[in-house]
Amino acid sequence: MSLGKILVLLLGLAAVAFAVRTALTGTAGRDTAAHSAPKRQLDNVRERAKELEREQQKAADDLARRMSDQ
Repeated sequence: MSLGKILVLLLGLAAVAFAVRTALTGTAGRDTAAHSAPKRQLDNVRERAKELEREQQKAADDLARRMSDQ
């Protein structure tokens, strides 16, 4: 097999691989939305945890204030 035929074969395989990948992912570039979705979800969970902690601390402070007033 000559070098030219091998080169054409490799380029053809690369083109087919690119076409398959594009068909499966739907985009030619990186899908950044898929990578940022878990981070966004984790950020939402962290923010909600902070809100819950603030609410619980406020409730504990209110209870302590009511107990000291009695």
